[in-house]
Amino acid sequence: MTTPVLVLAHDDVVAALPMADCITAMERTLVGLARGEYFQPLRTRARPEGSPNWMTCMPALRLSGPRLWALKEMAVTPENPARGLDPIQGAVLLHDGDDGRLLAVVDAPTLTSIRTAAVTAVATRRLARADAKVVAIVGAGVQGRAHVAAMRCVLPQASIRIWSRTPARAAALARELDCTSVATVEAALAGADVVCTVTASAEPVVRCEWFAPGCHVNAVGSSGPATRELDGATLAAAALFVDRRESAVSESGDYLCALKEGAIPGPGHIRAELGEVLAGRHPGRSSAGELTVFKSLGLAIEDLVAAETAVARARAIGRGVECPW
Repeated sequence: MTTPVLVLAHDDVVAALPMADCITAMERTLVGLARGEYFQPLRTRARPEGSPNWMTCMPALRLSGPRLWALKEMAVTPENPARGLDPIQGAVLLHDGDDGRLLAVVDAPTLTSIRTAAVTAVATRRLARADAKVVAIVGAGVQGRAHVAAMRCVLPQASIRIWSRTPARAAALARELDCTSVATVEAALAGADVVCTVTASAEPVVRCEWFAPGCHVNAVGSSGPATRELDGATLAAAALFVDRRESAVSESGDYLCALKEGAIPGPGHIRAELGEVLAGRHPGRSSAGELTVFKSLGLAIEDLVAAETAVARARAIGRGVECPW
């Protein structure tokens, strides 16, 4: 018996996964994580010595309602933006959680850009001050673009500034999306209520003294133990929230470098997982003047639910290609 497999390419994912819908799905997913509804081992990375790129695999299983396996496989190539390509190339595979049948193949770069920014929006809505009016986006690549859309979903009245190491790229994105480009990181952060760092930097691109009182920071760009966007002083001064503790203490260069430098004492410095805040188990921000940081690493369960959401919508609107399997 053949099973139809739905294949969703870039345009299909864009059509089937609006940012607002993905934000709702990601909030539900993170609450489910806090309630123990998912199985998710740490991601695995395969990188030959001296290789400019590597392969990453991220599996997850929803344990009930209905059971569903997902695997995101990615070839990660940091040099790709210079080629006009997303650094992430790969696919998300969805399998029936009971019998293992392959159900769908979804374009990973597009899905990742949307779901990552959607999680940032969830964190911003819960951890930033309610009166936030100025957003700074540090980085003007794929995630910079996605984060403009996400911020406009949760802070529709806010003004948005964009900075990039490549000024022409920041200026072009700002013109296209009706934002403001700025010449320096310090200018982007000056008086900003929300900051999203979405760079491929291996070293800190922002400093603690540049943040305004009460700022909320979404640290998104670094997803490996040897790369970071925040300095140790920022981690030390901030109320630190993460998507998942196990991932943060094993994979986050922002966390691990600050720990190595002695800026933070260890896992106890993490206030809570975002899902715990959403589930009402932790209050989140404690005062208007508090500096808060959400360290986003990206979770396989986010890929699972984002792909599931896109597949369901794609079938409803007639997007994608059905292939016998």
